[in-house]
Amino acid sequence: MTTTEQSLPADQTRFRPPDSQGPRRTGRLTRLRTSRWAGRTAYLPTLLALAAGVIFISFGVGHFAGHAADVGDFPRYQVPFPSDAVWVVGVVESTAGVALLLGLLVRPAVALLAADMVGVVATAGRVEGGWLNLGVAPSLFAIMVFLLWSGPGAVSLDAALYRRSRP
Repeated sequence: MTTTEQSLPADQTRFRPPDSQGPRRTGRLTRLRTSRWAGRTAYLPTLLALAAGVIFISFGVGHFAGHAADVGDFPRYQVPFPSDAVWVVGVVESTAGVALLLGLLVRPAVALLAADMVGVVATAGRVEGGWLNLGVAPSLFAIMVFLLWSGPGAVSLDAALYRRSRP
């Protein structure tokens, strides 16, 4: 314990000088890689992440392959800059989908994908409706919120990196 910590009351140690917060910041990054589950249930987030990753990669590649069709649809959904928006959505869905398949940076990836699903429901779901925009997208949103809460699961690069970094 440093002299600064000794002079602060126990509930005020969060106000330590910045140079003494190194391990604490590392702890926050480590928590991104940990799972809330143990035992057999730790495989549930992995299975959900794999399934969602395949779905998001297929939709992301679809945005690239059917770029012209999506650019034609986006103005009906009142999305500004439709061509650029299609590229951005395609990149986000593809790269975050790959992150889910690898189990790497799962929580940041699912946070982006959850925002993407809110955008799908707010734009295409509002205008077109349908089972894809008002059925699959909210289901994927629920899975993303679950993965954001639960973490990467037992079989993931995040879990392997966490196990490797532990003393």
